[in-house]
Amino acid sequence: MSRPVTLFTGQWADLPLEALAEKAAAWGYDGLELACWGDHFDVHRALSEPGYCRARREMLANCDLDVYAISNHLTGQAVCDRIDARHREILPARVWGDGEAEGVRARARREMQDTARAAAKLGVDVVNGFTGSPVWHLLYSFPPVPRDWIDRGFAEFAERWVPILDTFSAEGVRFALEVHPTEVAFDTVTTERALQSLDGHPAFGLNYDPSHLAYQGVDYADFVRRFADRIHHVHIKDVWWSGQPAEAGIFGGHTEFGDARRYWDFRSPGRGRVDFEAVIRALNRAGYEGPLSVEWEDAGMDREDGAAEACGYVRRLDFRPSATAFDEAFRSDLGRGDDGQ
Repeated sequence: MSRPVTLFTGQWADLPLEALAEKAAAWGYDGLELACWGDHFDVHRALSEPGYCRARREMLANCDLDVYAISNHLTGQAVCDRIDARHREILPARVWGDGEAEGVRARARREMQDTARAAAKLGVDVVNGFTGSPVWHLLYSFPPVPRDWIDRGFAEFAERWVPILDTFSAEGVRFALEVHPTEVAFDTVTTERALQSLDGHPAFGLNYDPSHLAYQGVDYADFVRRFADRIHHVHIKDVWWSGQPAEAGIFGGHTEFGDARRYWDFRSPGRGRVDFEAVIRALNRAGYEGPLSVEWEDAGMDREDGAAEACGYVRRLDFRPSATAFDEAFRSDLGRGDDGQ
């Protein structure tokens, strides 16, 4: 299948976009998924500077690259999170402001609405990102968590995100949540609940990344089947898990990525344990025709070597679904009379 193979620029925001575009083109990518940080895509410049979006596209076109989606994970995280000093490190100064929690959340909401408008100006119809969560801190239920606390958390998520999603709808753009620990939806059950809390809002969809589901023990191929009509974008990222007892388990033991004591760690595509054959077959059944975007993370591998290798791996991985049944030629009602001639 001719799905575009793209590179998510979030892990490369230390490089100027032009330098990264030249590298990505040399590695063989078809396009970039632009992060809304670093100098890669600036939401305010897109809305305030005539020609900014055209110049971004022209820069990519000079490297024979396209853009199919932008991503604003960092600001989205602050929309309904419990705000603390960590958020100051990831947010634009205009969103952080004086750091007062409700003000941060309100400014993050407006920034995400502006992100939808900027995406429309750039000519893309998908914004990937995070939502944050009012209830992630209540994940492990001791002391026991009253059920109504969780109910209120999902209601708060909907209250904060529906106005953003309404703006997305007005702009003809879809928001794609990367289902991920620390978000309001981090597995199949919480994704179903998030959709229910939004009453199935048409602008809300998913950026499917099997790596965040696999090490948790979630059936990541079945996830595609369940949410086929909501998958608007796909990240190709691998993860390794030991399958044996480890010193730092699924919760990570407050260790850094790459620590040998961990039970799991992200890996370059093809070097972990995700069954990408099952993933591609599930995406084919779902009718997904969008980009396969490499989100490159591997603490034990040089990133340029890894990104180059990943592009080739994803191209070899992808295949078209069959247009006909393999045994079609043997059907008795095709091409033969009743006598079998």
